[in-house]
Amino acid sequence: MKKYMVLCAGLAVALAFTSCKSSESAYRKAYEKAKAQETNTVVEQPSNAGSETTVVAPVVTRPSTETTVVDNVDNAVVRQESVQLINGSGLRNFSVVVGSFSVKANAEGLQQTLRNGGYDAQIVYNSARNMYRVVATTYDDKASAVRSRNDFKAGKYPDAWLLYNQQ
Repeated sequence: MKKYMVLCAGLAVALAFTSCKSSESAYRKAYEKAKAQETNTVVEQPSNAGSETTVVAPVVTRPSTETTVVDNVDNAVVRQESVQLINGSGLRNFSVVVGSFSVKANAEGLQQTLRNGGYDAQIVYNSARNMYRVVATTYDDKASAVRSRNDFKAGKYPDAWLLYNQQ
């Protein structure tokens, strides 16, 4: 019975692969139709040549290295959570969170890594979600926190986010 099922499945797969082929003639017909439309298009001249014509400025393309990106600090997403300090020197209004763990030991490991990197990392606990948050930096103003978060996102912590303590 298994042999027949495997044989039928193989036959169905082979049939599926052979029926999905696209024919070259269909592509050729579409290409020829597009080519014919292109050659038959007539550019019409305006009948009143003495009137004013609209001048369109050319589009100037620039490499992406020359464009400037303005970060709108007011639109930065900030999560509001009620957290309590577990380990660290204290939180300010806005904090940059680089890791969230359900196991305290994992949070302590990341905290130690950040401290070895020169940051005053702290651990806070959100009892509503049962998560330990690792705070890399903390600031009084949102603009400084956004700049710090962007630095972490550009570096080793692309999932960094902002936290506002509700207490």
